[in-house]
Amino acid sequence: MNLVKRKVIVRTIGNKEIERHPVPVLGVDYKVKIIYKNVKIIELNVENKLIKISLPNKYKKISSSEVLDLAIEKMYEQIAKVEIERAMEKARITLGFAPEEYEIKKIKSWGKCENDKITINPEIVKYDRNVIDYVVIHQYCHLKYKTHSKKFIKMLETYAPNYKKAEEILLNI
Repeated sequence: MNLVKRKVIVRTIGNKEIERHPVPVLGVDYKVKIIYKNVKIIELNVENKLIKISLPNKYKKISSSEVLDLAIEKMYEQIAKVEIERAMEKARITLGFAPEEYEIKKIKSWGKCENDKITINPEIVKYDRNVIDYVVIHQYCHLKYKTHSKKFIKMLETYAPNYKKAEEILLNI
């Protein structure tokens, strides 16, 4: 599964605000607006499909696009900590076993399982929880079956009956 970048719009307004549209979070598209203010700590507010990030004025010196990319990446990482943990626990309860360890780390695919360790890409939180759950279940199945064998597919069908829809979403975006 390859990661495909979405077309984005970046706009600078008087070097005080920048915006990007859309920024998907859990399957919902948000606008993100970064505002430079006289604040000491970073503030984040979400309302009406708008994520407002207030940054200290000292960050104005950095390229607006770089700041926005970094802010979105950090936001995905924080959301991923919660959402992937939720999906991992759900899979553990459903399947009755768990990996020795797992990590959330930016990789070229949505997830991987190597040496009984599951790695999930934090950008999976762009998609809704059903897709996140599918990616986690898919990797759990690899704990039992290393390849996409008939037994692997049977297990996947049992625990993620809508897996084809999730795969289609991941491949088409």
